Amino acid sequence: MIRIPRRHLAAIEAVLDVAYHGGPVPVRGAEIADRLGLPRRYLEQSLQTLARAGILLAQRGPRGGYRLARERRRITVGEIVRALGGEDDEGADGGTDGGGKPANGAAAGTASALGEAVILPMARHAEAALQSHLDGLTIEDLCRQGRERGVQGVRDEALDFTI
Repeated sequence: MIRIPRRHLAAIEAVLDVAYHGGPVPVRGAEIADRLGLPRRYLEQSLQTLARAGILLAQRGPRGGYRLARERRRITVGEIVRALGGEDDEGADGGTDGGGKPANGAAAGTASALGEAVILPMARHAEAALQSHLDGLTIEDLCRQGRERGVQGVRDEALDFTI
């Protein structure tokens, strides 16, 4: 079964958290980490990567935190995955020698001609289908699903101005 790495899922959830709980003030990284149940240091690397990719805006200082860099409907889940480096550990070229041939003389991830001719194309097709699906999902879509399923956001809480 193809699985999305936990780091990618956490980053997607962090962007969704910013969209869902954010408002006029940035959402602090510690708040995001607490809601996701993750160590702040683990999450902070992904948040900084997303800020460099133009998905989030990072604001420093005592009132700092993260905001979306643009509208929720203009940020796709696929974009988040690509920003974190959706390639294999072997690198963006899939472990090739630069000329399209496997660097080690065998196909990346397989050692047989059958694997290279059949398995790798099948795996690439499955990965492309998954990426296409993620490219079709926006943060707005995920926020809508959360609201439909009754998930309350920080902004949804009624403000009490009683003195």
